[in-house]
Amino acid sequence: MRTYRTNRGPFTSQPFYKPSEIDRICGNALKAAGLMPDSPEAIRIDRFVEKHFKVSPHYEALPDGVLGYTAFGAAGVTAIVITTALDDEGGSVSERRIRTTLAHEAGHGLLHTHLFALGEKPGKLFDDGHDRPEILCRDVHGTPHKARYDGRWWEFQANRAIGGLLMPGGLVMKAAAPFCEQVGGLGLPALKEDQRERAAREMAEIFDVNPAVARIRLSDMFPGGKSAQQTL
Repeated sequence: MRTYRTNRGPFTSQPFYKPSEIDRICGNALKAAGLMPDSPEAIRIDRFVEKHFKVSPHYEALPDGVLGYTAFGAAGVTAIVITTALDDEGGSVSERRIRTTLAHEAGHGLLHTHLFALGEKPGKLFDDGHDRPEILCRDVHGTPHKARYDGRWWEFQANRAIGGLLMPGGLVMKAAAPFCEQVGGLGLPALKEDQRERAAREMAEIFDVNPAVARIRLSDMFPGGKSAQQTL
């Protein structure tokens, strides 16, 4: 991980993570918490938050379009909060959005705690004029396009952690094997294009995420077209 000085956003420093670094950070954290399964299955993300950050996620009424926030103190994460609007919706889609939001907030905890520990005092993260150590997260989940983030690199990075926490690469490789073929001189697995949507639906069921999350994760791991083979 490298760090740069920046005038974009509320922080004076911007960490730069390669996608493989984010996956490694997430995977190591799951293993340390004893929550990395041996075979493909849903990750207990609520339990991970409790074990890794020593906080219990809770619900609050938040402004429209806000899914949650992470609060920080001198020792790290002090709270992870999800909007009551998601809990009130009910149903499997809403439950999976809660899981995705928890993973997003955990991503902030894994990737950005050091910014607060170093004495950064970002303001206006809560969009209400108060200078509080919290990262408020608006609904930008479910899109892989950087343009949607309006320069909020911390949100883009936290969204990349969703895949690393809810769909660890090694488990996805195992689960996606029936939908892959061996290509290239190294015989790397590539997702069959005519099986991509079927694979996404299957991954969504296995890892208990919404199909949009599964599609993005598969797109990251198995880019389409000539680069369809698994990325290393």
